[in-house]
Amino acid sequence: MATPASDIAAPRPAEIVALLAPFPGRSALTTRMALICALTVLITSTYGTPEAAISAYIVFFINRSDRVSSVIGSVGAMVLVTVVVGLVLLVAMFSVNVPAVRLACMAVLSFAMLFLTSASKLRPVGAILSMIVGFGLDELGLLPAGEAATRAVLYALLMALIPVGVVIAVNLVIGPSPRKLFGKELAKRLRIAARMLSDRITDEDRIAFDTALRANNHGVQTWLKLSKFEGTATAEDVNALRHAMASTTGIMVAVDLAVQEPDACLPAAMSALLASTLEQMAAILEAGGYPVDITLDAPDVSMLTPVGAIIFDDIRSAIENFSIPETKPDHTGKGELSKHSGFFDDDAVSNPDHVRFAFKTTMAAMFCYLLYQQLDWQGIHTCFITCYLVSLGSTAETLEKLTLRIVGCLVGALLGTAALIFLLPLFTSVGELVFLVFAGAWLGAWVAVGSPRIAYVGMQTAFAFFLCVLQGAGVSALQVAGPGFDLTIARDRLIGILIGNVVIYFVFTRVWPVSVKKQVDTLLAAVVDTWIRIARSADPNTRRSLAASALSQYAELREDLGLMHYEPSAVRPRPAWIASRQRALAELEAMEAPLYFAEGRAIAETDARVHAIARNIGADQTELPSIPDKADPPVRQPGGDPSAAAPVDALLRLIDARLTRVRAATPLPPSEETESNVHS
Repeated sequence: MATPASDIAAPRPAEIVALLAPFPGRSALTTRMALICALTVLITSTYGTPEAAISAYIVFFINRSDRVSSVIGSVGAMVLVTVVVGLVLLVAMFSVNVPAVRLACMAVLSFAMLFLTSASKLRPVGAILSMIVGFGLDELGLLPAGEAATRAVLYALLMALIPVGVVIAVNLVIGPSPRKLFGKELAKRLRIAARMLSDRITDEDRIAFDTALRANNHGVQTWLKLSKFEGTATAEDVNALRHAMASTTGIMVAVDLAVQEPDACLPAAMSALLASTLEQMAAILEAGGYPVDITLDAPDVSMLTPVGAIIFDDIRSAIENFSIPETKPDHTGKGELSKHSGFFDDDAVSNPDHVRFAFKTTMAAMFCYLLYQQLDWQGIHTCFITCYLVSLGSTAETLEKLTLRIVGCLVGALLGTAALIFLLPLFTSVGELVFLVFAGAWLGAWVAVGSPRIAYVGMQTAFAFFLCVLQGAGVSALQVAGPGFDLTIARDRLIGILIGNVVIYFVFTRVWPVSVKKQVDTLLAAVVDTWIRIARSADPNTRRSLAASALSQYAELREDLGLMHYEPSAVRPRPAWIASRQRALAELEAMEAPLYFAEGRAIAETDARVHAIARNIGADQTELPSIPDKADPPVRQPGGDPSAAAPVDALLRLIDARLTRVRAATPLPPSEETESNVHS
C-alpha cells in the first residue's frame, strides 16, 4: 500500500536514521569528496586565492560517483565558467562604474540565465552560473580601479578552476570506473532479492528492497554507456549487461509478488534454491564479470498455485537468460527520448512558468542585493547567493529545499562556530585547517551523497561550515600564517543565508505560486499508460524495460504527492483531491505485479481495471471504445482450454482482491467522493 503523503514528506526519526545508514560505496564516495575539499583548501590557502569556502563548496556540485562522469563534468564546468567569466568582463567594460547600469545588467543576465535553467538542458548548472555573473558584477563594482577589477575577475576564475583541477586529478587516481559501479549495483539488487526470499525478512530489508525496486535507472544506464566510452566494456558486454539489468528488474518484480501474497508464495526449498543462485550471480557481478550459462534444477512445480507457477517460470527464465541479449533490438522508450533531444524543452516557449520562475528568482536576488547595499552590510551578501541556490520550479520543491537548507545551515553553523571557538585559536598552520576541513566536509558529504530527501541538509551543512572556518587563511612560500577566527564574519554570513531563505519563501508563496498538482496528474497519466503497455506486451524483454520505467515513475509520483506537505494552504489542492490521488497511487501499486505477468492475455480486462482508476480521478487520457462507462471492470468469461485460462483468471482475481483491500483501507470521505472525481 502506498505511503500517505504526510509520512513521505516528514520522515520519522527512525526513517532519518535509516537514511543515514551506510550502503555500499557511500563511505568511499564521502571520503573522496572530503579529500578533494581538503586538497582544494590546501591549494587556495597556499596561494592566497579569495573565497576558499566557495572553492571547497563547488566540489559538491561537480564530483560524481564514477571517475568518467566526474572528469567530463569538471571539463564542462571549466568551459562554462571560462565563458561566464568572459561574459562578466565584457559586461563590466561599460557597466562597472555606473551603479544603475550595473544593476540593470545583473537583472537582465540573471533573468536570461534563469530562463535557460528552467527551460533547457542548462538546468543542472544554470542557477550557479547566474549567481556567478551577478556576484561577479557586484564585486567588480566595489573595486576602485580597472586593473584591480581585472585581477579580481582572474582570481574569481582561479577560484572556480582550482576545485575543477583537483576533482579531475583525484578521480583519475582513485575514482572507481563506471563499469565497476554498474556491476556492484546489479549485485546489490540481486542480494536484496535473495534476502527477501529467506524466512528472516526485516523491516530494513523491505525498505531496501522497495528502494531498489523503484530506483531510477538513468544513472545506472549512464554508467553502462560510459563504460563503453572509457573502454572498460566492449559493445558485446554492454548488450549483455543491459539485458542483465532488465532481467534483474523482472526478478525483483516476481520476488515482490511472491513475498507479499500467500497465494503466490513459493515453497521454502524452491525459495532457498533461487536465493542461493542469486547470491552466486551477485558474486560474479561484483567480481567484474557477468553470469552466463545458468541452469536451474527443475523442481516439482505441480504443487504450486497458478500464480506461484507463473512467478517461478518467470524467475527461472530471467535467471537462465540473465545476460543473453535479445536477437532483435528493443526500441522501447526511444520515441520518448527523441522528444527531448534538443537543447530547449518542448514547452520552452508555450509554458509561462519558465518566464515566471526567472522573474521571481531574479526579483528575490535583486531585493537581497539592494538590501545589503543600502544597509552597507557586505557581510550578509550570502543572502544574494542563497536566492539562486534555493529556488526551484514549483513552490513545494522550493520550500522543501529551503527547509532542508535551513536545517543544514543551523547544523553547519553550530559545528563551524564550535570550531571557531575551541579549535581555530589553537591552530598554527594550514595543515591543521586542512584536517578540520576534511572532517567537516566528510560529515556534510555523508548526508549529501545519500537520499535526495535529506541531501540538501548535507550540502548546506558543509557550506555553512566552510563559511565559518575559511576566512581568508593563507600561506606564502616562506611563511605560514594562522587561520582567521572572526565570529562576526561567521555571524553575518549565516544571517545572510537565513535572510535569503525568508525572501525566497515570501516570493515563491505570494507571486505566481506553482503547485505540483499539474505535475502529479501528468505523471499519473504516464504511469497508467505505461502499465497498460506492459499488460498488453507478450515479449518479456519489453515488459521488463517498461516495468523499470513504470516503477521509477511510481516513486517519483509518490515523492511529488509527499511534497504537497510543504505547500501553503492557499496553494495546496483540496483534501479530496489529495486523498483521491493517494488512493489511485495505492491501487496502481496493488496492480503492478499482476499486470506485469498478464503477458498480453486478457487485454480488455486489464485495460478496464487500469482505466477505471484513471477515470475516477479524471486522468484517463486514452479513449478505448471497448471499455464501458462505469467504474467496475467487466467480468471475464474464460473460454477455450481451462488449463490455459486458469493462470489468467487467478491473476484477475488477485487484482480484484488487492484492489478491494486498498479501497477498504483508504476510503474517501463520502461527502467528497463525487467532488474528487470531477475536480482536477
